[in-house]
Amino acid sequence: MWIEFKNYQEKAIVKLKQEVNELLGSDDNKVCIFKSPTGSGKTLMMAEFMMRLCDSRIDGKKLSFIWIAVNKLHDQSRNSLKKYYENKGLGLRCSYYEDLEDREIRENEILFLNWASINKKGNVYVRANERDNNLTHVINKTKEEGRTIILIIDESHRNADTETSKDLIEEIGPKVTIEVSATPQLKGVFNGVEVQLKDVKDEGMIKKEIVINPDFENYKFDKKVTDKTADEIVVEAGLKKRAELAKMYQSEKSNINPLMLIQIPDNRQGLVDKKDSIIQLLSKYEITTGNGKLAIYLSEKDNKINLDNIEKNENEVEVMIFKQAIAVGWDCPRATILVLFREWKSMVFSIQTIGRIMRMPEHHHYNIPELNVGYVYTSLSDIGIAEDIAKEYITVFEGKRRNDIYKMLDLTSYHSKRFREETRLSSDFVPVFFQAANELNLKKVSLDHEIVDSKLIASGVIEDIDKEVKSIDKHGTLNLPKNDVELQNAFDSFVRDNLAPFAPELRSIKRINDSIYRFFDKEFKMGVDDWTRIQAIVLSTENKQLFVDVINRSKELYQEIVGKGKNSLVPNDEPWNVPKFINYNLNYTKKDFKRSIIDPYYSKTGGSNNLSLFEEDSDIEVEFIEYLENAKQVKWWFKNGRQDGSYFAVPYVENGVDKPFYVDFIIMLNDGRIGLFDTKGGIYAQTAKEKAEGLAKYIMEENKKGKNIFGGILIKDKNSWRYNDDIEYSYVPNNLRDWKFLDLGQKNA
Repeated sequence: MWIEFKNYQEKAIVKLKQEVNELLGSDDNKVCIFKSPTGSGKTLMMAEFMMRLCDSRIDGKKLSFIWIAVNKLHDQSRNSLKKYYENKGLGLRCSYYEDLEDREIRENEILFLNWASINKKGNVYVRANERDNNLTHVINKTKEEGRTIILIIDESHRNADTETSKDLIEEIGPKVTIEVSATPQLKGVFNGVEVQLKDVKDEGMIKKEIVINPDFENYKFDKKVTDKTADEIVVEAGLKKRAELAKMYQSEKSNINPLMLIQIPDNRQGLVDKKDSIIQLLSKYEITTGNGKLAIYLSEKDNKINLDNIEKNENEVEVMIFKQAIAVGWDCPRATILVLFREWKSMVFSIQTIGRIMRMPEHHHYNIPELNVGYVYTSLSDIGIAEDIAKEYITVFEGKRRNDIYKMLDLTSYHSKRFREETRLSSDFVPVFFQAANELNLKKVSLDHEIVDSKLIASGVIEDIDKEVKSIDKHGTLNLPKNDVELQNAFDSFVRDNLAPFAPELRSIKRINDSIYRFFDKEFKMGVDDWTRIQAIVLSTENKQLFVDVINRSKELYQEIVGKGKNSLVPNDEPWNVPKFINYNLNYTKKDFKRSIIDPYYSKTGGSNNLSLFEEDSDIEVEFIEYLENAKQVKWWFKNGRQDGSYFAVPYVENGVDKPFYVDFIIMLNDGRIGLFDTKGGIYAQTAKEKAEGLAKYIMEENKKGKNIFGGILIKDKNSWRYNDDIEYSYVPNNLRDWKFLDLGQKNA
């Protein structure tokens, strides 16, 4: 299995390698933070990073690793890395303490340890014994053999407090310690790599947000039926949502069977076991272990039921009951709903807990917005937020479009087509390689080939060292068959030599390598075990030129794609309308506005970062909203968002580059006119020329198509609202003769 790294993953791997290499050259021991959000693929990135760190070192350093994690996470990490390296056919050796040879950590070997086994004096691997079979002895011997130890503390925020972590680092004495976590704990560390949550979302690895009990404020209780418990209500809501999502996946032509997780508290003496009551409750909805729709994953001593292949997208299990023990590290991307009950022992809602439903099952977002959201249903009366990042991520409020007064606008909206770098090859290269291979009939390649040799000069003679010659005189060559390492190096060099005009970096080399491997897999059923043979076939005299031609043709096709995609602005596939619903996080507060088409309207409060798609309402925006609320001609108004396909944008040109302009307000008047206004104040009105002219041009062109739109850049001057809709925009503060007055009629005027 060849893994395609996301852009943010590749950047993090490269940067982490560079950072750690610099720290390895320091005089004293150093700590490096690797901060990456839950669901971003931290373990995968670490696996690739360690392999690259060890590969082809020129400083002679021999590296050994210790990987420490909490609970059973070290088992999962070890199994994940071992599988990753086996799939690549190379990599590091993944060992438990019992697997160590000669009581030392070998070069390019990772020792996986459980935190509980080493965090106290006297624990099994720490205490001294007659045979010196303890961790201290292993570390000392590893260092005596000239190897440099790198310590990895995985999910560090759960391993121990800061002081205990520092004591452990001092005890092991690694050259570099890497703290891996979404929420690092070690303070005062200035070296590190951080993956931004926004980048992980933008590339479709995790859901855009998590919503808690959506629409519960409109829940209707049947007064005639009073026996429904809070637990039954949240389970019923979760099951209903699960069924809705299943149909949505089908409409997306995806085979995902969404999974609902029910987290129950630990047993408490004197109380009914929560597991039994939940199993009984689910049976009312024909979800049982017997019919395969219910799975149970509690603790080692409890029976584990229907867990085989539960992580598979099409698995028949619909609901899984679990406890806190699997909350960290367990990975089932089809899980999208989490149910929590009032008896849950912690009122703190951890980013690790919601991490179970943050992942996207197919590593991309869908056209149906509801599939890009995670859902929590809970009977808890209140939820605390464990980490600041969760405050931005969890959405607890929902505003809905008022369909009683809304008629479809069907406006043309624009978005930026994703920029593709011209300096290196992206995943778009693979399909064009297959196109080129088809054009040039690469299937005619000869599988019977000469042995690929290293050709050495035999009996060469230089008679005049100052005489320039194209080739020295020689009696012949010495042909030595290349071994596997030489063959790989020659293969990479061959690809590198044929990369121009693209930068000769590892990622692009591996992209062409991958394309070639995939071609042989498709045409000749040659897999990972045949890579050495494939390399020999490509490098053989009778085949090499054919592959050079296919690579060159592929680059031509790829450059056409890159050229089309660069800085392009394109209309959305579907006409734009006000979103059916908008979710808000805890940084928003409810406002009592009557004419907002989104009901209720939430305004952003201060103190939050830029993860949100909304902008905090400015003073002039608040004033304009108050004006619209009292305007007789206004049927409804919508405060637009930014940088997302859900929101409305018109095209404009800035410094020769096409860009989207997210207009502040879309307004519907009683007479059917649509107003598009962007509020500006002071210096911003002076710098709005490009956006203003783009908006004016858009309005003119859309009206030619039959729309009834007006609007422009809007300012407040001497208690009057004035707007500019000229194709050639100008703003002179003391001369607004060309600016129109906006009069939408005020109540009680």
